[in-house]
Parts: sequence; structure tokens; C-alpha cells
Amino acid sequence: MAEKPEDLNLPNTVIAKIIREALPENVSISKDARIAISKAASVFVLYSTSCANNFAMQQKRKTISAQDVYEAMTDMEFERYVEPLKKSLEAYRTGQKEKKDTSDKRKKDKDTSSSSKTPDDSVANDDDEDGNTMDTMEDVEEISSSSST
Repeated sequence: MAEKPEDLNLPNTVIAKIIREALPENVSISKDARIAISKAASVFVLYSTSCANNFAMQQKRKTISAQDVYEAMTDMEFERYVEPLKKSLEAYRTGQKEKKDTSDKRKKDKDTSSSSKTPDDSVANDDDEDGNTMDTMEDVEEISSSSST
């Protein structure tokens, strides 16, 4: 758990970024206002977490789920934010899945390309019909012509 109450505050840089994105460019905000918003946001997160934890405990679970958060939002009378929250979570999950799929594809492509051989390498390591190793393309042509006759 946190040793000091300040440890529970959200990072100031994160709060500053959120404020900057929420306000028009020509609006500035004082340091005191930024601190007040930061403390209010931290209190909101802690309170909503506590409410969501209560819903999880009622269900005899130790893990807070998204559904617990939705119920906490409704319980705190923020029900109008539940649908946007659901959409935001779905967008986040979709983005994470796309990232994972892209990462998996890159890894698979890398594994495939590092284990693939040049056409000449694959011919040099193949065996002919009699179990003899073929060393050159000429051997392949010779076997092909003898097989077709």
C-alpha cells in the first residue's frame, strides 16, 4: 500500500497532458488549478476503485472486473459515462489485439525468413528417388529427364 497520501496521486505529467488536450489552445491554467484537478482526479480514481472493489467482494471475488467498474459508476451516479466507458474499453482491447497480432505476425515472419533456405540450398540437401544426395541443379535435371522417359 502507499506509504504517504501523496503516493496515491496521479502523475502530474499525465494530468497536465489530459488538461492540455481538453482545453482549447488559447486557454492557460494556473499551477494551483492543475494541482486541484490532479487531486480531484486521484480522489475520483480511488473512490471508484473502492466502489468497484465492493461489488467484486459482494460476488466473493478478489479481482475487480470491468463489470464491477460499470456498476460502481452507476452507483456513484455517473451512469451517463458507462456507455462511453464501454466503447473506450472495447476500442482499447481492439487496439491491443491488433498490436499483438502484428507482433505475432512479425515474429512468425522473422522465424520463417531466418529458417528459409535459398533455392540452391534446398536442392543441394534433397535426396533423389534412390536416396542419393543431389549436389547440383544438373543432378536434378538428370533425374527429371530419366523419370520422364
